[in-house]
Amino acid sequence: MLSINNINLSFGERLLLKDVSFLIKSKDRIGLVGNNGAGKTTLLKIIIGLQLPDSGTIQKPSGITIAYLPQQMRHVDGKTLFGEVKTAFSQILELENRIYQLNREIEARTDYRSDEYLGLINKVSDMTAKIEILGAAKMNEQIEKTLFGLGFKLIDLPRQTREFSGGWRMRIELAKMLLQRPDLLLLDEPTNHLDIESIQWIEEFLSDYDGAVIIISHDRAFLNNVTNRTIEISLGRIYDYKVSYSKYVVLRKEHRQQQLAAYKNQQKFITDTQQFIERFRYKATKAVQVQSRIRQLEKIEHIEVDEEDASAIHIKFPPAPRSGDMVIDVSNLSKSYDKKTVLENINLFVRRGERIAFIGKNGEGKTTLSRILVSDLDFTGNLKIGHNVKIGYFAQNQDELLDEEMTVFDTIDRVAAGEIRTKIRSLLGAFLFGNDDIDKKVKVLSGGERSRLALIKLLLEPFNLLVLDEPTNHLDMRSKDILKHALLNFTGTMILVSHDREFLDGLINKVYEFKDHKITEYVGSIGDFLKKKKIDSLRQLEISQRQVRDNTGGQPVSSDKEYYLEKKEFYKILRKITNKITACESTIEGLESRLKELSKQLAAPDLYMDPGSQSVFIRYANQKKELDTKMQEWEKLHAELEEIKKNCMYTN
Repeated sequence: MLSINNINLSFGERLLLKDVSFLIKSKDRIGLVGNNGAGKTTLLKIIIGLQLPDSGTIQKPSGITIAYLPQQMRHVDGKTLFGEVKTAFSQILELENRIYQLNREIEARTDYRSDEYLGLINKVSDMTAKIEILGAAKMNEQIEKTLFGLGFKLIDLPRQTREFSGGWRMRIELAKMLLQRPDLLLLDEPTNHLDIESIQWIEEFLSDYDGAVIIISHDRAFLNNVTNRTIEISLGRIYDYKVSYSKYVVLRKEHRQQQLAAYKNQQKFITDTQQFIERFRYKATKAVQVQSRIRQLEKIEHIEVDEEDASAIHIKFPPAPRSGDMVIDVSNLSKSYDKKTVLENINLFVRRGERIAFIGKNGEGKTTLSRILVSDLDFTGNLKIGHNVKIGYFAQNQDELLDEEMTVFDTIDRVAAGEIRTKIRSLLGAFLFGNDDIDKKVKVLSGGERSRLALIKLLLEPFNLLVLDEPTNHLDMRSKDILKHALLNFTGTMILVSHDREFLDGLINKVYEFKDHKITEYVGSIGDFLKKKKIDSLRQLEISQRQVRDNTGGQPVSSDKEYYLEKKEFYKILRKITNKITACESTIEGLESRLKELSKQLAAPDLYMDPGSQSVFIRYANQKKELDTKMQEWEKLHAELEEIKKNCMYTN
């Protein structure tokens, strides 16, 4: 399908990619792996055409479609969530707009038997058939299915895109890409801002996807569940394994052992040959053999070994001071932001030595409760911290507490003690701080670099309760391994907020799921939780044991069936209004575009000399009137939507 041929690229004196060649076939699920800075993102940019190589070619069939999801992107405002995602169907929308224009033209004509009139009718018929083939009838259904799979709710559909946070806007771009169904998807860290349920949905989507996919990800479980091929970039070269990620790890280890053996054999051969040359260089009887050996050394292709992978760093925590058996006791805790309830009547008891994961969709209150536990937010209810509990907290804004005038090395040197002091440089390197970085001052570091530095600092201080909020977001696989090994050997109590299943696997023994302002306890591993959740979802637990009030007398209704039917009817009404708003916005866009064209015609100096110019004025007046009517309709629909959302409990 697509061929990468002999790609070379250098930055300064560093050769980033060297003679990179491989073929991408349809249905390939490629995991692109390698150390940070190996050139993974750069290779994706070369494939999509955002980066030019020094030499080499990318051969693409004509008509191939490629979509690229970068880690950082620019967003355009001005549309609702539904309207923005609908732009993924640009071909259908363009045809619908063209059909609308042709129908208007047909309505204005009276030459019903002319060839031109019949030609317009045929064009509309052909275009209508084409949009049916393209799936216009199921367009709205596909949009909703994709958005709901990525964690959006029905009430989000009419919201403006500017109202969403960066992580959710990344999901909007991902939804557009998935709906376009290009021949090749290039995804750079797609799971960074997704919760576990959304990641699982994407895994299922990609399993049925017709095109090819190349994924850069530090989520091992995601790669293992999705990929059927792994390409590693190491020292500028690629190693292509026709297997999933977990099998690649085994094969890569075997390959590295073979590589090291070959390297040692080659070094021995070079040493022996050089000794032979030096020994017999000045003996005439050995001149032929000496020259032969010299030529052998000149022609030899040196085997390179990625030394970075050979080193191993293990962080040993300072001994955790012993706390009381009760570490945290929470009862009837609630938290609201303005009028929005986030947590309601939460009860939580944490015992010494427990390893807990906070799991749930984004926005369900995981970070909020974490901040409350470390006294970073006010709340209502009761919170008791146990005897001698010393809390270490890592959050995404933890980097703000670092001394900006200190260097990277000094920041860690100040807290390191014991044996680890002799390994500070290696430790910093393991967390992606190279030799050129350790003397930088904190104030010049990027957000991701500051977060990594704050995490290292936290790990070296004597705490007996760690509360870590998404600690792996800025780490590569090797850094995550080092962090996980450190946490496995941690003797204190731990609370982890994370969506990284592979990282949590074997690390925790209890899960609290956050949903609908409440938390539910699951004893066991993250694997046990996921198995349990699949069973629970079939039982439709979200509609059980709820009480709602009817619209007339306000009497409680406790029947699950009545609740379910009432909720279903509400969402039917909400969906109908949302679809009307989207259709209205689409019509308004078309009318504004046509008015703009008519305005240009009205501005032409020679228009008023044309006897037929009156028709332009009439069309302009009609279009303006229609636009005013549609704007009033749009305002009325939005007012109706806001009233429904305000008065109904299902929108929480």
